[in-house]
Amino acid sequence: MFLIEEELKKLPPKPGVYIMHGEKDEIIYVGKAISLRNRVKQYFQASRNKGVKIEQMVTHISRFEYIVTDSELEALVLESNLIKEHRPKYNTMLKDDKSYPFIKVTVQEDYPRILFSRRMKKDKCRYFGPYTSAAAVKDVIELVRRLFRIRSCSRSLPRDFGKERPCLYYHMGQCTAPCTGNVSTDEYRKNIDQALRFLSGDFEDTVNALSEKMTLASEEMRFEDAAEYRDLIQNVRRIGERQKITSYGEEDRDVIAAAMDESEDLRGQDAVVQVFFIRDGRMIGREHYFLKVARGDDRTQVLSSFVRQYYSGTPFVPREIIIQKELPDAPLIEEWLSSLRGHKVKLKVPKAGTKEGLLELAAQNAEMVLQKDRERIRREEGRTIGAVHEVEEWLSLPHIVRMEAFDISNISGFDSVGSMVVYEKGKPKKSDYRKFRIRSVEGPDDYASMEEVLTRRFTHQSQGAFDSFARLPDLILMDGGRGQVNIALKVLDKLGLTVPVAGMVKDDHHRTRGLYYNNVEIPIDTSSEGFRLITRVQDEAHRFAIEYHRSLRSSGQVHSVLDDIPGIGETRRKALMRKFRTAENIRDASIEELAMTESMNMKAAGQVYEFFHRQKEE
Repeated sequence: MFLIEEELKKLPPKPGVYIMHGEKDEIIYVGKAISLRNRVKQYFQASRNKGVKIEQMVTHISRFEYIVTDSELEALVLESNLIKEHRPKYNTMLKDDKSYPFIKVTVQEDYPRILFSRRMKKDKCRYFGPYTSAAAVKDVIELVRRLFRIRSCSRSLPRDFGKERPCLYYHMGQCTAPCTGNVSTDEYRKNIDQALRFLSGDFEDTVNALSEKMTLASEEMRFEDAAEYRDLIQNVRRIGERQKITSYGEEDRDVIAAAMDESEDLRGQDAVVQVFFIRDGRMIGREHYFLKVARGDDRTQVLSSFVRQYYSGTPFVPREIIIQKELPDAPLIEEWLSSLRGHKVKLKVPKAGTKEGLLELAAQNAEMVLQKDRERIRREEGRTIGAVHEVEEWLSLPHIVRMEAFDISNISGFDSVGSMVVYEKGKPKKSDYRKFRIRSVEGPDDYASMEEVLTRRFTHQSQGAFDSFARLPDLILMDGGRGQVNIALKVLDKLGLTVPVAGMVKDDHHRTRGLYYNNVEIPIDTSSEGFRLITRVQDEAHRFAIEYHRSLRSSGQVHSVLDDIPGIGETRRKALMRKFRTAENIRDASIEELAMTESMNMKAAGQVYEFFHRQKEE
């Protein structure tokens, strides 16, 4: 038994991260501390003014654990990682986790290439971006390769000199073909240097050079070439125009502002954070992020949480981050960001001037997005958390977080497989999905197969806290009615476990019409979000089982009854299944119907017919 008063005495006066667990052992809060002993004790001191959020959270804490680190900076990094992993209820949460594209130039190679990349690595390459449009990045890469005749192949040069003939791009005049060995590294490097200047925003030299070529082609009456140069000039100017929104100085900056929904909501507030990307003094794009804010958090706490979560996952950290509010742990965050970047990073809160105006613009944009998307945010919450609340009411079950659903897939004569899908807070948690090959059951016996799947799931030896089997579900959903529910209850009773089990009862069209729970079929409002959630869970369990069965079958690991018919190979077997869908339909078909199937003839049809009817006689 965990006695909080006793465990508080054991806390060390060292930096680290503390993790609060709720009544069902779920993680409800993660925080960092310079001194774990002092910080964690504060939560349980009645005399302290802890605020609405902390007061509410403390009433739900059943136990806590902690991880000691060597420094507060290490604690900051660990805190961010744990928050992103577990998404605790009482932490301010970033809802989106986006990845932006970069243009990557492999300058460390003898003959560099220009590539599309989703991540910026420490690999000696030069990166440009991030950009907000992957399509625009690909257009720019194609244009730069064409302008400066940069190779796009993956050949290792100079090792592969002369091994293959030049590709089509060489014959189209869009590559110098360094693969032939006839282009020196110095000559090729000149083209790369021009491309680097172009990507850095220096378009003037490129436009002048193209204009000269266009004029010369026109004078020599090569009008098609002249038109091509004219189009290239227009493309270059369009790229330049997209970057005409300039900022102060010639540096990389992010501008971050937040807008918050101040409405009273027991589940917390909504917030939008707007980020402007300033690269080389030009605003190259903007993005917004939705957050669910814990009740009682103010704008400073929202911005602090956002900065730590966002930059722990983005590949690029600018030199300067302009932000609305002074953060209480700004020096520590600056130290952490500087370690990520490899150079000094500053957090600044401007009070006047151009920087303050740009920050105000970001704040206005955030407010507009929040106003526009408030209803969409509410609908999304209704589809997930709201739907779970409806299921709780139908079954009179409190606080359902994790739901597990199981299904069996088999076709007559095929081996059976089982699926387990997991939904947490109304959303699929695909990392916890599991699939099972049925080992102990011969033939299509769904009840026996389900008993094996459930027994294996609930007797599995967990490999640690992050294993999908480490935590029991709050509700088990079976793809069926009374029979499947009784199988689950039988397994749980045998193992000494108590978990609520409900069956998803289907109508004649294989759609859920109600839930079978505690020996009663509970009708469901088919227009409710709860009904839609149950239907999604049922469809997902079915889909996952069928996909697993199909993957095994395509790899030859599952045996079909059709495999045993002489003269029926893979082509005919697939044709029969496409037309008749099931082995039962094939068995019931006449010889004439079988013969009319693609790839079949009367002889093959007779073999199939004879095989099934001989089996019936036996």
